[in-house]
Amino acid sequence: MNQERIVRIVAGLFVLLSLALGASASPIFVSSNFLWFTAFVGLNLFQSGFTQFCPMNMMLAKLGVKGCKCN
Repeated sequence: MNQERIVRIVAGLFVLLSLALGASASPIFVSSNFLWFTAFVGLNLFQSGFTQFCPMNMMLAKLGVKGCKCN
């Protein structure tokens, strides 16, 4: 598995989990403040699309995960 795929999986998991914890209709609702984490993940994905700067990619590279050979 490459870095890009792991980043997408982790970001999706974080968004779904924070929505489940932050939406009042959810059976595992904790606090609406979890929605700020959802916004943070979305904003980070948005900026990384323009700048190619992603902290998660940097951590994965240090762990030895191979980058994407998309180009």
